[in-house]
Amino acid sequence: MEQSNALWTRDTREFTKCSYAVRRIPPSDMAQVLPLSESPESGDVLLARIEKIGKNARIELTNGRASSLYEGDLIVVVLGNRYATEQFEGYARLRGSPCHLLSMGGLCGIMESRHAGVIEPSSLRVLGLLGNAQGEPLCLSDYSLGPRFIRNRPRVLAVCGSSMDVGKTYTARSLVLGLRNLGSQVAGIKLTGTATGRDTWSMSDAGARPALDFLDGGLPSTYLCSLEKLLELYELLVSHAASEGAEWVVMEIADGLLQRETASLLHCKSFISSVHAWVYAAGDALNAAGGIAALRACGVEPAAISGVISMSPLAMREAAGATGVRCVTAQALQLGELNPYLISPPTCLLDSPDAVRV
Repeated sequence: MEQSNALWTRDTREFTKCSYAVRRIPPSDMAQVLPLSESPESGDVLLARIEKIGKNARIELTNGRASSLYEGDLIVVVLGNRYATEQFEGYARLRGSPCHLLSMGGLCGIMESRHAGVIEPSSLRVLGLLGNAQGEPLCLSDYSLGPRFIRNRPRVLAVCGSSMDVGKTYTARSLVLGLRNLGSQVAGIKLTGTATGRDTWSMSDAGARPALDFLDGGLPSTYLCSLEKLLELYELLVSHAASEGAEWVVMEIADGLLQRETASLLHCKSFISSVHAWVYAAGDALNAAGGIAALRACGVEPAAISGVISMSPLAMREAAGATGVRCVTAQALQLGELNPYLISPPTCLLDSPDAVRV
């Protein structure tokens, strides 16, 4: 394996692409290339070379820009685990120096499985660990936000869904816009998922202040995190939102209800009781019916259903009829039509003229 610091010259650094996953690490801390550890761990910061372009032909940089990748490019990535039913299952381990680029945001590891509709991931060759001027390996956990004391806890509005790609982020963004109609400061949090900035930038674009994700808690992804770690992350991010003046937090929980970490949170009574209201994103009426039943079994009564299903009035009527929960379009959320319920939950969820009735 190439480990020489001749790789990390001023000219080399100028053309090395630093991924979104290392956005909290100052470039000045990336001082040298160190030999790879015999037992690398999730959160380790690596210098790698693109060997072959696959699924991810671009990488998201620390500033959010998507940069095209070319074979031979040097990139700074982070070792981590990924759970994505529509893309890759991958783990924070290495087999020698080759590994895979598991996300556009710069997560790398060894792919275990992939969706049949997705091509092989881009292949990398790890050149070494990145270290600081003192020769200490860099790790994301060392760049986590510090704890903050909460004086006034904001109300938390959680968005969960049936699976990937059912409109959770679009729903969260729409809720941020809608809640801003109250004249309140609204924060956005992506609590779980895999390193990528798209969702967090989306909430920021909608006016979320601040917009935070698990990288701010020192994690490259949340797959295989313990419940204790997830709760610690949750409190950390909410405390920072509160310290910056947020009265509301719109929080997106990644993937579907059956995903390991999502299921763990939903079966935690202290977590459930800390959330003021829930919105469920679904792809169709059957997704909605099954998901609402699963949420109710956990003691959660959603305020509304939205997501991809809201593109179809017929599907919305089916879901509302099957669940008794109002279905709301993204436009209605953006206009703040769910706000009266969120401020003071009514006895009937279908009492708005814009709610779908059957």
